[in-house]
Order: sequence, then C-alpha cells, then structure tokens
Amino acid sequence: MEKFEHEYKADQIQVGLEAVRKRPGMYIGSVSARGLHHLVYEIVDNSVDEALAGYCKNIHVTIEKGNVIKVEDDGRGIPVDIHPKTKISAAETVYTVLHAGGKFGGDSGYKVSGGLHGVGASVVNALSTWTEVTIQRDGGIYQMAFERGKTVKPLQRIGDSDKTGTTVRFLADDTIFEQSVEGYNLLESQLIKKESEEFLNSLIRGLKYPYKEVIYLQYHNKLNSRQIAEILETNSANVRKISSRAKEQLKKGMLKKGYTYEF
Repeated sequence: MEKFEHEYKADQIQVGLEAVRKRPGMYIGSVSARGLHHLVYEIVDNSVDEALAGYCKNIHVTIEKGNVIKVEDDGRGIPVDIHPKTKISAAETVYTVLHAGGKFGGDSGYKVSGGLHGVGASVVNALSTWTEVTIQRDGGIYQMAFERGKTVKPLQRIGDSDKTGTTVRFLADDTIFEQSVEGYNLLESQLIKKESEEFLNSLIRGLKYPYKEVIYLQYHNKLNSRQIAEILETNSANVRKISSRAKEQLKKGMLKKGYTYEF
C-alpha cells in the first residue's frame, strides 16, 4: 500500500478538553452494549487510520479474561516526544485531552481516515476503569497507565525494541456501562465478522484478472452479469463462469483460514 510521506510528530496532536464521565451519552450515544462497542471501535479506528495511511499491516483485537479489551497494531506507534502545548508527552495528551488525535492535524499523513466518530482515545480512557498503553517507537518500548481518565503512570521508557506499534488494553467502567454477557458475546461475534470480512477483501485483492474485476463489479458495484459483460467486452455466460470460479477460490481461502464462507 502506498505510504503518504508525512511525519507523525507531537506538534500534530491538537488540544481540547471536556469532561465526559458525567455525560457519556453525548460522546458515545449509549451506555448499553452499543456504547461499549463504540469504545472498542474508537481504538480500532486509530489502528485502521495507520493502515489506511500505509504504515500498518496487522491489527489484532482480543477480549481477554475479565472482559479486558486488547487492541494491538504494528503501525508507527503514537508519538512519545513532548507536546508543545500540554508540556507532557504526546502519547499522554492523546489519552487525556479530548479530540487530541493526530488525524485532526493538517499534516499527519492521514489523507484518509477510518474513524467516523472522532471522539478520540481520551473518551475511551475517561470511560474505562483502567487503561494501559504500550508503544514501540524510535528504538524503545514505552508504557503509561490511567485510571478513569487520570494518569497514574506517566509515559516511561521500559525497554528497547526495533519494532513499532501500539498496544492498548482497557476495562470499560462497570459503574457507567450496563455490563452483560450478551453484550460481550455480541462484540466478539462482530469482531470475528469484521476480521473475516477484512480477510475476504484481502483474498479478493489477490485475485488475478479477470476474476478480481468481475467480483468487484458484481459485489462492490452491484452490477449484474449483463452490465459486467458490457464493461469487460465479453458475454454474460462467460461472466457467470468467471464469477463461479472466483467464488470457489475465495471459498477455499476462507475455509483454509477457518472462516465461514458467506458471499
């Protein structure tokens, strides 16, 4: 994937401050399972933005024991240098100042953004019992920790690393959210579905001509066989044959990975 050649530094993190614990619904819409899912996707979207900018290849989401959510990626890692306005690390600023994400800056490298809400990691932090962030960047491993939005462990370098990426672990505050087994089960099923859809898209991108073109036109553009035939200058029968063979390839790839094939 093409990388947008822009540096991602502390001065691109914009500052704003609002309390969210008193009125969580204003920021996430609900304190039910839907709001909980919103928290997870807010962190995931930060990783997706790195992927869309061409800096991240892998994103993993795990529901750990005790309903702890873990999101890890191999992107550039949140900047760890001192923010020019807050005078604390840029990483800590992202998690303690509303709308402090790099996607709001004008030169962050984010030509495109996966985040729809943009409420920021600080809202996730504010609405969590605890949050732990580990960053690999600039040759080091850095870590910080929070409780209900308050910093309890400022960013510290805890080791060396030649890798890059960010790992976020958090536990949604059960005094705010309506906790339920069903809510976490639904979240797990949605995450599996999202992961399988992303894998399916990667398989489609790997198809050769004309299989990829037919599948894209058929399922992304919602065109029928006759319309596709006109575009590819062939006949409808041939389009149906190509589509059938492409689906067989996709089915084998999905089943090999352990995913249910639905197309």
